[in-house]
Amino acid sequence: MLTFGTDGVRGKFGTELTESYAADLAVVAAQVLQCKTVVIGRDTRESGVLLETAIANALVKEGIETQLMGVAPTPAIAFSAMRRNVVAIAITASHNLYQDNGIKIFGAGGRKLSDSEQEEIEKQLLERIRKSTSGAIGASSDLAKTVKPELVKEYCDWLSQIVDTTDFSKLHVVLDCANGAYSNVAPEVFTKLGATVTTINATPDGRNINEQCGATHPAMLCSVVKSVGAHFGIAFDGDGDRLIAVDETGEIVDGDHLIAISATEMKRRGTLRNNKVAVTVMTNIGFHQAMKKAEIEVVTTPVGDRSVLAALEENSLVLGGEQSGHIIYRDLATTGDGLLAALMLSAIVAGANKTLGEIASAAMTSFPQVLINLRVSKRVENIEKLFESEIAVAEKSLQANGRVLVRASGTEPMVRVMVEASQQATAESVAATLAQAITTRLG
Repeated sequence: MLTFGTDGVRGKFGTELTESYAADLAVVAAQVLQCKTVVIGRDTRESGVLLETAIANALVKEGIETQLMGVAPTPAIAFSAMRRNVVAIAITASHNLYQDNGIKIFGAGGRKLSDSEQEEIEKQLLERIRKSTSGAIGASSDLAKTVKPELVKEYCDWLSQIVDTTDFSKLHVVLDCANGAYSNVAPEVFTKLGATVTTINATPDGRNINEQCGATHPAMLCSVVKSVGAHFGIAFDGDGDRLIAVDETGEIVDGDHLIAISATEMKRRGTLRNNKVAVTVMTNIGFHQAMKKAEIEVVTTPVGDRSVLAALEENSLVLGGEQSGHIIYRDLATTGDGLLAALMLSAIVAGANKTLGEIASAAMTSFPQVLINLRVSKRVENIEKLFESEIAVAEKSLQANGRVLVRASGTEPMVRVMVEASQQATAESVAATLAQAITTRLG
């Protein structure tokens, strides 16, 4: 049985993630969360419609009202849950390719589920599956009639209002929509705000989501930004909860830089509550140095936007995120929102007499960082303990001029090795040695 990872459940559609599993999970979640209404949205994967149908039919059978958004970015789904104070389900595998799909569940008000809620859902789901209580999940011809496109429009209107005092008319932006849920939404919002927009990878066919495009594959965006002479580019992932930027020269501006830019700008404006920002253990050493120089405190969390959100709530903070591009403006949203972050960045660039490249360089300087993703035979727990001696040797070789992080993925059988050092060659050598040791024992 699939279990919750760092962000919902995720697996191969048809084998690991089936329609019956999705239906059972939705019903159990609704029961645990004691809800009467559920908002449902999906990204552009071809399996999304089947899962949407299975989930909606199962909920309706239990007497729970369903409101379908159709294709919708995950942040828009969370926004609808927040606005209506209802539970929401996002059918998405985020940045994965189309063969995978997943389910993210938001509690009433668009909040992430707590650990105890996830544990209770898993407990009751296992019992339900054992008893095989799920009913028929066939297609319903009435479902299509219940899609509410106005829910996505409401999200777009809200975003536009946040930055409506900023003049976007002099900006030329390239948007890489990853053939995902932002394919129509993001260009529409930027165009409405007056920007000149060049759009790429915005023709989803059910199978091309995230395929050599979007936030995980920004090479095309880098090229297009330079070729059309745009001020900068933005790449989203398939469900839209993260972004990566590209400056005017085609250089990538990652999540660390984007958070640093926002943090320093918010401090300047007096809106960085408690003068702190929350980031994860993956955040570059250069970010920490830059925040120390700017006299901004840093709260460090485990990987995952759930961990960042928990830190924001616990410390009453308004800004946090991940190097991968999940950025959370907690006073505005309940989850990472790629388009919101893109608009906030655009407003900063529009109001400055500098290029994005200049702004990013001033915000922080990154240490060379090497990240190796190792596919292993099965998901591993306590990876740091398992390779404690090898990690200690690596850290000793770096002394105080770098750091090592080895962690297991929370969503798939993969181990991530990250090394930062003052020199690229050193980071590469140390990372390769660690990766070889892990592959030998776990490959």
